[in-house]
Amino acid sequence: MSSTWITNASRNHFNDARRKAFLTELLNILRRRPSSIISFEDVRTRINVRGQRWIGHQTVPLANIIGSEGRYGDFDRQFLPRSDALRDRWTSIDRAMLDSVSLPPIELYKIGEIYFVRDGNHRVSVARQIGQVDIDAYVTELVVDVPLTPTLVTHDLLLKEEYSDFLEWTALHDLRPDERIEFSELGGYLDLVRHINAHRYYLGQELGRDIPRDEAVAHWYDEVYLPIVRVIREQNVLRLFPGRTEADLYRWIIEHRWYTHGRTGSDPGPAGATSSYVQQFSPRGFRTTVGGALRSALQRLGVQL
Repeated sequence: MSSTWITNASRNHFNDARRKAFLTELLNILRRRPSSIISFEDVRTRINVRGQRWIGHQTVPLANIIGSEGRYGDFDRQFLPRSDALRDRWTSIDRAMLDSVSLPPIELYKIGEIYFVRDGNHRVSVARQIGQVDIDAYVTELVVDVPLTPTLVTHDLLLKEEYSDFLEWTALHDLRPDERIEFSELGGYLDLVRHINAHRYYLGQELGRDIPRDEAVAHWYDEVYLPIVRVIREQNVLRLFPGRTEADLYRWIIEHRWYTHGRTGSDPGPAGATSSYVQQFSPRGFRTTVGGALRSALQRLGVQL
């Protein structure tokens, strides 16, 4: 290919990328979706990092690269260029790729399932623009307990920060490595700490001894949290509460269980509390309850249904 053709093609590729960036930003404003890539420093300071290790040369899916260490203002979530000031560097990378010039691997940080660019933002941008799926990279991994996936947005970091602090205090991930407790709104993890503390107190009363924290946490998880979650799964309750999580439902069901116990003097247990909660508070159960009450009231008034 001639150098003139390559230069013109690179210029056109950049102009096309800038148009896409502009249209994508407009669409994200209308949909109220975030358009910026995520700051590596913002994640690193919010999530408790247990360690760091070099994992070397990897082939990384471009879709899993969602952030940057220092250039998060220059590119959008799809790594499209947000400024014409990026033109010279961007087109020089594009020309090299069109001319089959071998480029060195980029450098990435890996946290959970996602990656942040340490060096090579323009190469990621060009690679995505030309339709590459993977890219060669040297990767350093930061080890964390909190699950992070490519759907992460900046707003989620507040929830992830709470989750990370909860795991640090409870050591639950060490005690039960398969744990996965995620809320859809803030404040849930503080409630869980209260639940564990109350469980620790009553367990100590029952056994007549002081209960170590790790024992209390594991016992709460095995004997209080998981039984309700199992019922939620068996009854497929999540389908009745769109956008909610198992932890959300546990939080509400356990409070309903305590309330029922206090009101009736009898513990309904995980299955009974779950069924009762669903009947009273799911959208379908609420309609059934209200409809039944309305029919009864109309019948008492002599209205034929």
